[in-house]
Amino acid sequence: MSANPSELDKLNELLKRFRFAMITTRNDVGSLVAHPLTVQEHESDGDLWFIVGAHASVVDHVRHDPTVGVSFSSDDAWLSLSGEAEVVDDVERLRDLWSPSVDAWFPDGPEASDATIIRVTAFSGEYWDSPGGRIATAIAFLTAKVTGEHPGGGSENEKFDL
Repeated sequence: MSANPSELDKLNELLKRFRFAMITTRNDVGSLVAHPLTVQEHESDGDLWFIVGAHASVVDHVRHDPTVGVSFSSDDAWLSLSGEAEVVDDVERLRDLWSPSVDAWFPDGPEASDATIIRVTAFSGEYWDSPGGRIATAIAFLTAKVTGEHPGGGSENEKFDL
């Protein structure tokens, strides 16, 4: 089953809120390892692009086992994606993704640096969205405490396949 247009719209609305992600990989002995990375670009189907150092552990992990989890968090939304990652050694694409903030990590530019790309193809995901942020969530929890009812508070939760 694939995501329907409204699920893709919601996914893209959520992805616009996040700049940073935690990518969880498996190392060569099978342990889970989380890596904080900056999202350089996201595609409408949930695929993600990251610039990383070519010798970073995440690159070795992805080459060993491409299955990854990607998580995002803010004060009012959480998103988890499952997918497959690949290392993309493509200077042209690296140039397209390059930004001034990347220069801080790789001052020699896309052609002369040891930067490479990780692309994550997302297969499925789940999100939790709490419109109104922390205040609305706090009010919902307080109301639940007083009334004894489940603290729905208008939050949304949905699983989807891509």
